[in-house]
Amino acid sequence: MTTMTMVKALNEGLRRVLEVQPKSLVMGEDVGRLGGVFRVTDGLQKDFGSERIIDTPLAESGIIGTAIGLAMRGYRPICEIQFDGFVYPAFDQLVSQLAKIPNRSGGRVRLPVVVRIPYGGGIGAIEHHSESPEAYFAHTAGLKVVTCANPNDAYWMIQQAAAGDDPVIFFEPKRRYQAKGEVDTETSELDLYRARTLREGRTATLIAYGPTVDVAANAAAAAAEEGLDLEVIDLRALSPIDWDPLFASVRKTGRAVVVHEAPGNIGVGAEVAARVSEECFYSLESPVLRVTGYDVPYPASRLEDDYLPNLDRVLDAVDRSLEY
Repeated sequence: MTTMTMVKALNEGLRRVLEVQPKSLVMGEDVGRLGGVFRVTDGLQKDFGSERIIDTPLAESGIIGTAIGLAMRGYRPICEIQFDGFVYPAFDQLVSQLAKIPNRSGGRVRLPVVVRIPYGGGIGAIEHHSESPEAYFAHTAGLKVVTCANPNDAYWMIQQAAAGDDPVIFFEPKRRYQAKGEVDTETSELDLYRARTLREGRTATLIAYGPTVDVAANAAAAAAEEGLDLEVIDLRALSPIDWDPLFASVRKTGRAVVVHEAPGNIGVGAEVAARVSEECFYSLESPVLRVTGYDVPYPASRLEDDYLPNLDRVLDAVDRSLEY
């Protein structure tokens, strides 16, 4: 076990991919000489060369389009979209080409492309730098969508994503980049598309992913001081969602609260709430509740603490659930 920040874990995971997959390459804005704006790719160009760690023009559509062409020729590109809000110029390439070509070709063309996207708020950034666009891609058939919440998952999930033959949108919670945690560099605990139960309980189930997993875990710890026993589940994969652990947990607790930074309207939490209600209807003691960002454009940095889900909002939702 080694203690790393999430940035370091991602860097080490990418390094391992590049070592074991000679056809893999990393491409994006400032990923080479600079090492990425968050330093996730720091040192990789020095060790693997500029033909494998490629500084691209400021053209997200071009980055993804080029990656698709490289994948069709046998390469395994790992693209970086520098910030979440910059992904939209590449949207057509992602949803109309990357997601569709394997099906369009009857499975004869595989596109092993990983698209890394730092996402979410909490870093005091300006407009277009704190978005949570995961629902767009989770809704798109043909794309896998995952997100890590701790350094160990970051280390292994990036390797697992790069090892598969499917396009993967890999969301990285940027406000957790400097969070430290233990990383087991020898053994992977879970498959890429499996949820993890972080804490077992019987009072209610908290379901979160990415940057809000830590919020949910802290809420559960605070609730324990008041005698409440909350179960916490980290989804990890948003498409496909690993439903069985969610259903089993809610059938046990009878209550569920879903937490994410993205706006609540037609978000991942809405799908989770709908499916849990359908599958666990006779076990529910209250409606499935959601704690999310508000349905407004992401606010200026001085207001983001009021926008983001926090411990108090999660505990308030738990209290409301227990009132039924």
